[in-house]
Amino acid sequence: MAEQTASPQSPGAPVVRSAGPEKPDSAVVRDSLGVGIAVGLSGFAFGVTSAGSGLTLLQTCALSLLVFTGASQFALVGALAAGGNPYTAAAGAFFLGIRNAFYGLRLSQLLALPPVLRPLAAQWVIDETTAVTLSQPTRRAARIGFTVTGFTLYTLWNLTTLAGALGAEALGDTDAWGLDAAGPAVFLALLAPMLKSTTERVTAGLAVLLVLGFLPVLPAGAPVLVSALAAPVVLFMKGRGRSTTDESVTEGTTPEEYR
Repeated sequence: MAEQTASPQSPGAPVVRSAGPEKPDSAVVRDSLGVGIAVGLSGFAFGVTSAGSGLTLLQTCALSLLVFTGASQFALVGALAAGGNPYTAAAGAFFLGIRNAFYGLRLSQLLALPPVLRPLAAQWVIDETTAVTLSQPTRRAARIGFTVTGFTLYTLWNLTTLAGALGAEALGDTDAWGLDAAGPAVFLALLAPMLKSTTERVTAGLAVLLVLGFLPVLPAGAPVLVSALAAPVVLFMKGRGRSTTDESVTEGTTPEEYR
């Protein structure tokens, strides 16, 4: 029987999801393959975009092999293609990729992998593997989901990156074919389904406005860094709105009614 979450009366026990009945291994594999294949194929767009930005075939493939986080990769090559400073472009990519470290904190508890495997598993900690893993009801299903999604996505992403870079070199000027728009289009396609709450949508919208507003006055790559200010601004305004609501309720309600 798969491991389940320890009861609240067991302090210090590992945190493992147990929402719902056990899920068949075949269903976990099927769902994981679906995510891995669907997203992995978009590596072709990155290969095209990277080659069009002036990176060599080796540099393009190295980014997918070593960095392996689509948003950061697209941000880096997009900034370079716009003529941005390499250090600014790298900084923007870094801040986009740092979220994976927070994913890792949660997944390390959930998966509870042996120490020898953790450095290898860390390479696969991205948005998609995190989403698949956290949706599983048991630790066994979580481990299967993480492994299948990570392996499928990593393999396909790198193969399609190679194919895209080779194809771009064969086509020549990617701007003439309109392929320079492939990267931003795929990035938006990956991002849109993740914006589920009003707070997330407002944050994304404000980030877009900040990028567009600072694009004419800042060097390429820098507007992405400025857009990161959208998150604390929205959270601050949300917190203020909640405090105002709480004060209104408290002031207009007697202690007996408030209880």
